[in-house]
Amino acid sequence: MLNVDEQRIFHVTHVSNLADILASGSLLADAHSDLDPRPALDASSPDTREARRSATVAGAPEDATVADFVPFFLAPAASIWQGVITGDEDPRISAAARAAASADYVILVSTISKVSAAEATVVISDGDAADSRTRFGVARDDLERTLRRLHVDAEPSPLLTAELLVHESVPLERITLVGVANDRARDVVRGILAASTFTPKVAVYPPWFRKVEDAPQPEA
Repeated sequence: MLNVDEQRIFHVTHVSNLADILASGSLLADAHSDLDPRPALDASSPDTREARRSATVAGAPEDATVADFVPFFLAPAASIWQGVITGDEDPRISAAARAAASADYVILVSTISKVSAAEATVVISDGDAADSRTRFGVARDDLERTLRRLHVDAEPSPLLTAELLVHESVPLERITLVGVANDRARDVVRGILAASTFTPKVAVYPPWFRKVEDAPQPEA
């Protein structure tokens, strides 16, 4: 039986962004970027940034837009992350992100219970959050119902396009694991973390950084 609270969620960022994230102490939503420098490497294309800043999250307080939320994937093999890995010509992905090696990214992992503990508004989308056809689950019952449906729907799994959105920010203490591609990346990340008080587990898991046909993915 699905344990909603223990559902893992995944936030992908380039390693060059990690020092700025540590300096802020939180993952910050795009709409709050005035509180934080822009990413050293922005994985989203400019058009995607604008689309998410104008897309309203139905049912969220104060007419919040998608850009008011920190996005997480619901599976390590999320389709847009696969597009980054393969260099796919997906218009949502920046040219810089497509050109970068997948091993130069890190995956910050948490759970729904961890990010909910900060009493932030947590929303689930059943697809790309900026797509006009996407539906949102804002109330806890709606979130649980949507997540359970995503887990049982037929292939291709909608878990690969759905998002978990956390309003405004996610304190770093809510991140339980940093996934990296190889030993070299682990050493780089540990060196960056050494200058901070953030001490998550740093784990090497190569399948998360490969095309799905090259490496089977674990369950989320």
